[in-house]
Amino acid sequence: MAAFLTTASQLSCPHQGSVSIICANTRAKANGEFIVRAGDTFSIAGCPFAIGPTPHPCLTVRWIVPALRNDAAGDDVLTQDSVGLCLAADQAPQGTVLVQSTQARVSGQ
Repeated sequence: MAAFLTTASQLSCPHQGSVSIICANTRAKANGEFIVRAGDTFSIAGCPFAIGPTPHPCLTVRWIVPALRNDAAGDDVLTQDSVGLCLAADQAPQGTVLVQSTQARVSGQ
């Protein structure tokens, strides 16, 4: 079982851009913070990735593997084992999101 991701979790793109989470969940919490879901908004700032001289930063995250057995308010929740793709403005995948830290008290599958 893997720890749930919450609004306090720290995520980044593979190029160390910082992921901000806008969570619509207002009920389910883990360790005092709201549990994030696959349908929430994840934006990336500060990605330095470039293709040659042209900037091509990661801007958003699309989750392709959420938690297998858990949901909150009708949407799949996310755990440390979830897989999210970091996408550029043209929707090109640029690698998987990295979980830098999250709470460790509550977990699921």
